[in-house]
Amino acid sequence: MPATVVVDGTITVAETDENYVCATIDWWPHDKCDYNHCPWEYTSVVNLVGLCNSSASSLDAFRPLRIRIGGSLQDQVLYDVGNLGSPCHSFFKMKGGLFGFSKGCLNMDRWDALNNLFSKTGAIISFGLNALHGRHKIKNKVWGGPWNSTNAHDFISYTISKGYKIEAWEFGNELSGTGIGASVSADTYAKDVVKLNEIVDALYKNSNKKPSIMAPGGFFEQGWFAKLLKITGPGTLNTVSHHMYNLGAGVDHHLIEHILDPYYLSKVSKTFSSLSQTIQQNGPWASVWVEKSGGAFNSGGFHVSDTFVNSFWYLDQLGMAAAYNTKVYCRQTLVGGHYSLLNTTTFVPNPDYYSALLWHRLMGKTVLGVTTTASPYLRYYAHCSKGRAGITLLLINMSNNTDFIVKARSRSNLKQNLQQTSDGASSFEEYHMSPKDGDLQSKTMLLNGIQLQLTEKEGIPNLQPIRSRLSSPLYISSLSISFIVFPNFDSPACA
Repeated sequence: MPATVVVDGTITVAETDENYVCATIDWWPHDKCDYNHCPWEYTSVVNLVGLCNSSASSLDAFRPLRIRIGGSLQDQVLYDVGNLGSPCHSFFKMKGGLFGFSKGCLNMDRWDALNNLFSKTGAIISFGLNALHGRHKIKNKVWGGPWNSTNAHDFISYTISKGYKIEAWEFGNELSGTGIGASVSADTYAKDVVKLNEIVDALYKNSNKKPSIMAPGGFFEQGWFAKLLKITGPGTLNTVSHHMYNLGAGVDHHLIEHILDPYYLSKVSKTFSSLSQTIQQNGPWASVWVEKSGGAFNSGGFHVSDTFVNSFWYLDQLGMAAAYNTKVYCRQTLVGGHYSLLNTTTFVPNPDYYSALLWHRLMGKTVLGVTTTASPYLRYYAHCSKGRAGITLLLINMSNNTDFIVKARSRSNLKQNLQQTSDGASSFEEYHMSPKDGDLQSKTMLLNGIQLQLTEKEGIPNLQPIRSRLSSPLYISSLSISFIVFPNFDSPACA
């Protein structure tokens, strides 16, 4: 079916950070189970087996990859430094504990080993701190009392003393609004964010660069977020972080239907829009991160979140969030759960890993306006290309029975195909992604018909495009995803 995509290269619609793609490392132990599946293996911050060996090339391929350390159990984590006052032990199942687990502890030898890996691979780290330490449960999920900042202070001080680079210190996980496992009022939370900022100011006073302060790392509730921004005020909270699980529960039998339904996927735009308005009205100094998003909650969907079909949701989310000025988008997880970018035992990349890597390499930070005459099942996003002239289109064909023949045009000259650039460039680049054997639930991705697999030395394969002549038609097959690079398209917004 013919379709025209029109790109406006004259205006910047939004802007992401240069390193927009991010992945998380969580705290869940191996016996974290959902729906009779226990998909976490040994992928916790405290026991991630093999990270320093098998997955190093997977991190190195991004150079740099942003990593957010945190998750549901972070508000039960103590740090084995200073006067801890209790033994440093791992999480264990405990009746009545938050999310069914005891408190846990991060040993500094482990923290040293992780930072060695981060340093070798150039990873950019944000760390979620325990915001419940010292508080007590008042009723139901509501917690109150003062935050005990001593352990966090000592941990940050240790981190500085070792020369470890942290880009952002985040306060708490899913404690905002009504909370998930626990909640803290916006008034109390805001005062402790101010306290954390004072601690960071004091400890980094002799440093060249101070890490940013990020909060609340929870699900957006307008009133709570607005109050947090009003109370903290300018110069305190640098980044508003929120979570996104718009596909529902991992056990939902309709996950694939949701993933391939453009109308369902578009519903979440209301959240992005409302959050953007809330920040503009109450804290325009703050940027926005989606700092935890796995699509389906409770460890993701079995045999869905780690297969090719999930990339329809994931890349659409990256495109939509960027259009609302989201600076960073953190995928839950780098490794762990069904939604893991890497296999939890072999560390072999799942399909979404390659989707993330292609975005990271091809899509620049400047978001451009784009429209189409095609059906809603052809999703489309346009950015300035990364590290080079020109633009990159992301085209996602969610239709199961329609192939599109796309003509890409410039809004400034609707008679001119994007392929027909002003300087007579001879080709454009095509990266077409599809599942092995046409199976949407395959864990193997094809790039331009070639299977993506690790090289003999466990390295990430080269992601090579097809270079097509200007006169070549642009085919977007049904149930496929494509990045299309126009290297010499004249876009003033990309200058």
